[in-house]
Amino acid sequence: MSRRHIPRFLVLLSLFLSLGIGMAVAPAGAQIPKQKKATFVLSVDNTAYDAGKPAKLAALVTIEPGWHVNAHKPTFEYLIPTVLTLKLPAGWLAQEMRYPAAEMKTFSFEKMPLAVYAGDVVIVTQTQVPAGTKPGAYPVEAALRYQACNDSQCLPPVTAEAKIQITVGPGGKPQRSELFNHPAASGSTGASFPPAQNRIGSAAASTATAATGTAGTSLAIMLLLALVGGLVLNVMPCVLPVLSLKIFGLVRSAAHGRAEVTRGALATAAGMLASFWALALAAIGARAAGAAVGWGVQFQRPGFVAFLAVVVVLFCLNLWGLFDIHLPGALADLAGSGPREGVAGHFASGLFATLMATPCSAPFLGTAISFALAQTGLVIFAMFTALGLGMALPYLLVAAAPGIARLLPKPGAWMETVRGVMGFLLAGSAVWLFFILSSQVSPEHLALIQLGLLAIALFTWLQHRVARGRAGRGAAIAGLVAAVVITLVVAAGSRGEADSRLATKPAGLIPWVTFDRAKAESLRAGGQLVFVDVTADWCFTCKTNERLTLDTPEVARAFAENGVVPMRADWTNQDAKIAAFLKDHGRYGIPFYLLYRPGREPHAFSELPSKDELVAKVREAAAVSRPIAQR
Repeated sequence: MSRRHIPRFLVLLSLFLSLGIGMAVAPAGAQIPKQKKATFVLSVDNTAYDAGKPAKLAALVTIEPGWHVNAHKPTFEYLIPTVLTLKLPAGWLAQEMRYPAAEMKTFSFEKMPLAVYAGDVVIVTQTQVPAGTKPGAYPVEAALRYQACNDSQCLPPVTAEAKIQITVGPGGKPQRSELFNHPAASGSTGASFPPAQNRIGSAAASTATAATGTAGTSLAIMLLLALVGGLVLNVMPCVLPVLSLKIFGLVRSAAHGRAEVTRGALATAAGMLASFWALALAAIGARAAGAAVGWGVQFQRPGFVAFLAVVVVLFCLNLWGLFDIHLPGALADLAGSGPREGVAGHFASGLFATLMATPCSAPFLGTAISFALAQTGLVIFAMFTALGLGMALPYLLVAAAPGIARLLPKPGAWMETVRGVMGFLLAGSAVWLFFILSSQVSPEHLALIQLGLLAIALFTWLQHRVARGRAGRGAAIAGLVAAVVITLVVAAGSRGEADSRLATKPAGLIPWVTFDRAKAESLRAGGQLVFVDVTADWCFTCKTNERLTLDTPEVARAFAENGVVPMRADWTNQDAKIAAFLKDHGRYGIPFYLLYRPGREPHAFSELPSKDELVAKVREAAAVSRPIAQR
């Protein structure tokens, strides 16, 4: 077997993984119309105006109960401000907009008071009717851009529009004085406005100033959480098989000196960062289009899961020495010579590690993702960059101190055995992917996908075994490509076929019932505790929590003794209702655990709750809810 088979294979695989990144970041779920929680109407302060005189305009903004929008000057600089813009007739000049004083409110997601508008607010400006303007009606258009939020989520920014006509001519009479006597409009009727009066007093103004000063600190804390969350991903079960390959690669690189170690570590880090940047850009684009976004939701697509299975199988076959891809000279130089893995190989392994990491949730990761996907595009990009840097941190450390590689064992004949063992580790990942597919496609389609993977292995083996003539190899490669395409097409075309089989999953210690949001809220209103577990077969963290924490005698006993109704929301396949439930609670990934408590706000748990925490919260909620249920 050629010693260059791994790097050569990885050069082509990097192109294949680029396709996978595209599939991973494609918006999952149906298109969701943008919701508008605020509307506005325009008014003017007179029925008609003489040429050369000022005209006041007011926008009465009505915000739905339970929602708010950020103030024109929000507390934190990364929040999206509310902005009103006017389109006036040619030659008409608008003066400064006067926005109302903000209310300072605290919310469950932020302890620092935020500057917001709620209820009905008025924005006032004025324009000068140019001298010499002929009598008639002149149209004015306005656009209000805002982001609506409630206590648990923020919707994508939207723009509302309104129109009005200003009449120029004699006989004008005052109108809508209640709008123009509003605090936002206080002052003279001349060309300028004096400073608006702050309705909440100087103390609140001081609070707002202090809050603005901490904006950078708040964002910095979230970036730090993202960095730590990305670092922890390296030790999650989803990534461990790839991590073992990287350690193997470092052993090989160490035999060629410090420069080789540095180059390989930097290329791996670059692959990880590139994939996180792709995820960030896709999240920004999907949110702007109103599509569902979240961490790991690409695993709801059978086509993507089958794609990863193909990649894993090819990796395994390559590690077992069943095929060797010969590259043209230029690509072979890029891959590196001898046992070196090359820049392309290291870069591809960085991409692959990120793809394998997405179904796992780690401490701090859920907080960082939920925060990021409710922010502006720039903040989303910064947060995903921090995640990528966190995951790449061990490799950057090796690049900065390549002497660390000396601590690894020296290369030798043992590496052939280790290479084969690592192939079997990756084969375990393929078994996990088949488990996911079993909940997404029918048994018939699953069998076809597995036959397709068997065909891929067959043609790969034939490509390695046949004579080196062009005809034989060409036929084997054509068969390999056809098997890959057919396998992915079968998987992509079988979405949602296994939904009817989900109810047949065996029950554990806890008698879970299918999640029904309306029923859960009705039970809470009647004094009942309801625990919701949002899970999926592709979520490795979810399955670990179920085995070690949820379905245990201690938690089951606490649920039974306190009358908790356990509901499980299975998000293995796309489900708009579950996606909306997560979004309403400011979450964009799973696992997610929520305890409905009568007379109180629901309690959301962390991604990795302990048994003691669950039991304590259930008993505390039950003690409070009993008097409510007895009323």
